[in-house]
Amino acid sequence: MNQSAIAQWAASHLVDPVHIDCTTTVMLKILDGKCKMNEHDKLVIGTLYAVAKNRPGKQMGDEYHRLIAEARKAMDEAMTMFIYEKRLLAETMISRPVMKAYKAWLRSERVLGTTDPAEPDDA
Repeated sequence: MNQSAIAQWAASHLVDPVHIDCTTTVMLKILDGKCKMNEHDKLVIGTLYAVAKNRPGKQMGDEYHRLIAEARKAMDEAMTMFIYEKRLLAETMISRPVMKAYKAWLRSERVLGTTDPAEPDDA
């Protein structure tokens, strides 16, 4: 899927508040530099996040979206550490099985690329 098709897909499919939280959390992980996704999938998450940030999450909201917007403008070492801490907190709000199911859903919908079974499923 190209970025336009991904945005259209997200507009109609990315509606579950838990999925909004998952997208926000992966965006934080990309920003703190700990995401192991390939560059294409990172761009995909950015496209998904552009839709997700305007929708209500189950546990994460405007505070996280303001932080991500600020980090995207100016990332320095202090901001990276702050994002890292917020990402760890976000990950405690979402169980590992929920996050794995979210990524599996994106792969089954062909939004994200498939993973190599030899690689860890760690976004």
